[in-house]
Amino acid sequence: MGTPLDPVWLDAFRQVFSRCRIGDDESVVVLAEAGSRGVLIELAEITLAQLGYQYYRLVLPTPVSLAGPVVRSSGASTALTGQTAAVQSLCGADVVVDLTVEGLMHAPETAEILKSGTRVMNISNEHPETLSRLLPDDALKDRVKETVKRIRTSTMMKVISGAGTDLTVNLKDANTVGVWGWTDRPGTLAHWPGGLFVSFPAAGSVNGQLVLAAGDLNLTFKRYIESPVTLTIKDDYVTDLNGHGADCALMKDYLASFQDKAAYATSHVGWGLNPAARYEAMTMYDRSDTNGTELRAVAGNFLYSTGANEFAGRFTRGHFDLPVMGCTISLDDQVVVNQGVPA
Repeated sequence: MGTPLDPVWLDAFRQVFSRCRIGDDESVVVLAEAGSRGVLIELAEITLAQLGYQYYRLVLPTPVSLAGPVVRSSGASTALTGQTAAVQSLCGADVVVDLTVEGLMHAPETAEILKSGTRVMNISNEHPETLSRLLPDDALKDRVKETVKRIRTSTMMKVISGAGTDLTVNLKDANTVGVWGWTDRPGTLAHWPGGLFVSFPAAGSVNGQLVLAAGDLNLTFKRYIESPVTLTIKDDYVTDLNGHGADCALMKDYLASFQDKAAYATSHVGWGLNPAARYEAMTMYDRSDTNGTELRAVAGNFLYSTGANEFAGRFTRGHFDLPVMGCTISLDDQVVVNQGVPA
């Protein structure tokens, strides 16, 4: 017997799908894979049916890797790799409800799908309780859009912290996107939970050092940092990792295991804007019940990520999402986050 469906979860899905403004004549594909969370598929399909939308389910095999690094929370699903017919089917749909385990945010096939006019609504691989707690609303959308507008008119981001972070990001030619938790426009992608923005810098735009202090997060490992790790970053690439203890050792070994220079590169930078997202949330769930998306959206955290950056011409399966707390962030010398608190 599956997980009992809480009416609160169904109502949350209903609210999010309603915000997507799916038309009566639009086609919807529920995209899943063998390893997808069954309760999310059930919630999505019941809600779509109750709202009267026409949909069908497309289930792909979950790729099995018998050797090499374990990939988690990457946003770069490989479920569509080599699946030409499936990609064409998605390009022919109006809406894709993305329930793949890793998500299509950085998947190589996503650009083609979005270019076709399909919009992608990714539902992060979370326990439905997390999704229900983090329902998006108009105020969150306005906050994200205002921040994105500000970023797009800025030329330089500066990030410092008491722990020693001193990082500069040239925003010229960066591609900045905001996510508030739903999409209602053709050719766009959103994920739920939302409430953050990310900028994908152009090649060679990120320099300095990032210091992960105790209490910061490595979401790929679903782990709160216990001992400091210093990342030296030159022209986008992590050129050195220093620290004592398991955190640094794990990060070094994991990056090296990909045997891919792009795994060391900057993927995106940004900060969280969702006041409902809880910093301590990852302590409350078993690892199998969380994807960590909530922690990316915690208001005022600086999010630094390594790995795929399609706007700089880089794709890799290696990926770290590293929310850093307590940073001061400036745009063109104007403070916008002060020691982890949005200004």
